Amino acid sequence: MNISNNSSIPFARSLVYPTFQDKLVELVPYMPNVLDIEVKSRQEKDGKIYCVNEWHGGGDIPMAARAIISEEMLSWTEYNTWKVEDFTLEWSIKTHAFTEAVSCGGINRFLEKNGNTVIESRGELIIDPKKIKGVPQFISGQIAHVVEEFLGQKIKPNLLQMSEGVRKYLEENPRS
Repeated sequence: MNISNNSSIPFARSLVYPTFQDKLVELVPYMPNVLDIEVKSRQEKDGKIYCVNEWHGGGDIPMAARAIISEEMLSWTEYNTWKVEDFTLEWSIKTHAFTEAVSCGGINRFLEKNGNTVIESRGELIIDPKKIKGVPQFISGQIAHVVEEFLGQKIKPNLLQMSEGVRKYLEENPRS
């Protein structure tokens, strides 16, 4: 499943990019589907910033998906590489459930346009039914489809919420 989203924030890239990069935990109150973010590590090296963050999501799980998707599926570890020189973020996600079966990653580009920042998010979510452990193979394809559909429906709104959260944060904290 391809992930493709563009969002625009009415602030200069020089404010938006470091807010995404450095204020992640402070953005949690602005993202209703996120309960908590814990910074596990952060390292700066050769003009890049490497971060590992653990996310804990929330929200309603559809009735049809409850037998398959647990609260654990709503937690994930995100691995980020911030390339400051070209205003990009390369990311990958490891889910805490079906870890071996789920592959998700991509790149966000922060572009300046007429004094605003446009964030182009591109990525891919793949669930390999053969790698879903503890499930008979004849239903693993159905499970992979339900999980991919559920996660796909969460990713785009979360990207939009994060951009909206940055906008609100910068409005309330203009000197950040």
